[in-house]
Amino acid sequence: MDRETRLKRLRFRAWHRGVKEADLMIGGFFDAHHAGWGDAEIELFEALLEEQDVDIMAWAMGTQPVPPEYHGTIMSALKALNYVPVAE
Repeated sequence: MDRETRLKRLRFRAWHRGVKEADLMIGGFFDAHHAGWGDAEIELFEALLEEQDVDIMAWAMGTQPVPPEYHGTIMSALKALNYVPVAE
C-alpha cells in the first residue's frame, strides 16, 4: 500500500476511536505530527492504534508506565499534549 493511502487509513483510525476524548487526543496528535514521520514512525503508530484507548491515554498522561516497545519520539510527543486544540 502506498504512503498516502496508509496515512489516510491511519488518520481515520486515529479520529474514530469510539470515545470523544480518545478521538481528540489520538486524532489531534496524528494531525499535528504525521507529516514528519518516516516508515518506522508510521509502523509504530499503526501498532499503537492496536492498543486500547484507555492504555494509550494512560501512557500519554503518565498514569501508567509506557511499555518498552512504545518508548521513543512518538510517545514523548504524545505525552506533551500540546496538540489538542482547546476552545476558549
